[in-house]
Amino acid sequence: MRNPLSDKIVTIEPSGIRKFFDIVSEMKDAISLGVGEPDFDTPWHIREEGIYSLEKGRTFYTSNAGLKELKEEICKYLNRKYQLDYNPNKEVIVTVGGSEAIDIAIRAMINPGDEVLVPQPCYVSYVPCVSLAYGTPVIINLKEENDFKLTRQELLDAITEKTKILVLPFPNNPTGAVMDYSDLKDIVDVIIEKDLFVISDEIYSELTYGAKHVSIASFEGMKERTITINGFSKSHAMTGWRLGYAAGPEIIMKQMLKIHQYAIMCAPTTSQYAAVDALRNGDSHVQSMVEAYDQRRKFLLHELRDMGLTCFEPYGAFYVFPCIKEFGMTSDEFATRLLREEKVAVVPGTAFGDSGEGFLRISYAYSIEDLKKALERIRRFIQKLRIKDKN
Repeated sequence: MRNPLSDKIVTIEPSGIRKFFDIVSEMKDAISLGVGEPDFDTPWHIREEGIYSLEKGRTFYTSNAGLKELKEEICKYLNRKYQLDYNPNKEVIVTVGGSEAIDIAIRAMINPGDEVLVPQPCYVSYVPCVSLAYGTPVIINLKEENDFKLTRQELLDAITEKTKILVLPFPNNPTGAVMDYSDLKDIVDVIIEKDLFVISDEIYSELTYGAKHVSIASFEGMKERTITINGFSKSHAMTGWRLGYAAGPEIIMKQMLKIHQYAIMCAPTTSQYAAVDALRNGDSHVQSMVEAYDQRRKFLLHELRDMGLTCFEPYGAFYVFPCIKEFGMTSDEFATRLLREEKVAVVPGTAFGDSGEGFLRISYAYSIEDLKKALERIRRFIQKLRIKDKN
């Protein structure tokens, strides 16, 4: 019988995040600190708008690019938050989560052999999406001593004559790193000089602690070469609604829309109506969630450092990225033993790229009570390892 599978898809590894959750689901009394999902319910006014849309029979397809009202609200939001000015009719597409937006942006922009720069550690989908589009992912290994930010020299060293796109994944999953105005300014002239395009994944833009998020598209000369990716999953606790969007130059958005038309048709109608209300009336709820995350962030960081673990301070998203190199185990070995011996699930740093070796991703999208219980177990596990090393 002929092989039914694509050679390309067979070479792609499944997500390194999932295997631990499969074990946790069957393990009694286990605590998971691994899921990158808000523990808050979607605010009631947003759910209510979704329910109302169903009651009114708004269950038909929307236009391919999304509801006109939603695209207009997205443009107003991007303008008031990040000083970005987009045409809702030509420069915005509503997608099935930010993940679809990333996928169709990559597919619309690269030809076989084009190189795409991917700073790691980072979200797991960029490299597979580039590979599936027959592009060449080029990894830039970010360093702890630079707070996992992309530096000007690292960018310059990675660029070749085949480089076309830079993925900019900040605020970052898994490290929590952010790039502020000065950090971005250092790389903008390189991007323009080398004639690169940017896919800027800003899904965590609302979740920053301290300095306000800055979009690279807001710099002079960058809007016309940047696809800005965002959505509602993290900011408005709407993961299951599966709604994101992309904003960028019309010439690119036209081609992204073709892929979206043929593969998806349109994003979920109910979710789009709910998102209109999220953008119009959701700021106070977002702020409340950010304040809760910040409290957990500070608590988790304090406790990990009190255990003697090195952990740089994250200023975005809802993750910490402590170093466990002192124990002489791989990240996968450490996470596996922690789960089996203390029933706490975290994600090994290598799930986000080879440069994540020696680190763990711990999410604080959980209650303080759950964090306290999990940290007690982590502390006990670490103490056992250190006692064993002394003996």
